[in-house]
Amino acid sequence: MTVAYLGLGANLGDARQTLKDTVVCLAQQHTITVLAKSSLYRTAPIDAGGDDYFNCVVKIDTTLPARQLLQLCHTIEIHFGRERPYRNAPRTLDIDILLYGDSCIEEADLVVPHPRLTERAFTLVPLVELDRDVVIAQRGRADAFLASVQDQRIEKVATHQCPLFASRCTSRREA
Repeated sequence: MTVAYLGLGANLGDARQTLKDTVVCLAQQHTITVLAKSSLYRTAPIDAGGDDYFNCVVKIDTTLPARQLLQLCHTIEIHFGRERPYRNAPRTLDIDILLYGDSCIEEADLVVPHPRLTERAFTLVPLVELDRDVVIAQRGRADAFLASVQDQRIEKVATHQCPLFASRCTSRREA
């Protein structure tokens, strides 16, 4: 098993719901165990046009080799209507392999660690949220790069609890 981190992003359609559904889809794969999911973040497009993106990072454990994990990510993107009309086009879903264990892979269509991981708040902030001590192979600790992305707009999306659940939590605290 290999621990990997996947970056999820979308800015077309119901992007928030697509990201939630994607995490469920990943968890349903027999070759993947979802270990954790970051908060949801809203970010401005970088090197692209269109609406704001919603982003999160998912920590998984997988038996898939990196190449097969990439193929699975592309299959899931297509399932959610992903099209690639041009570079950095708005998208219904984007899944990037950010880290794959401590592997360094440099192939034409697969580069791990993700080549712009340390330059993008929308991947770095949720990654560090999941694991403050995570190390990016051949680069160092991920949190060391946070200062370099502080000028990029990123805001955590407020989560909404079910009112019934919230009242049970309040009742337990009062007891």
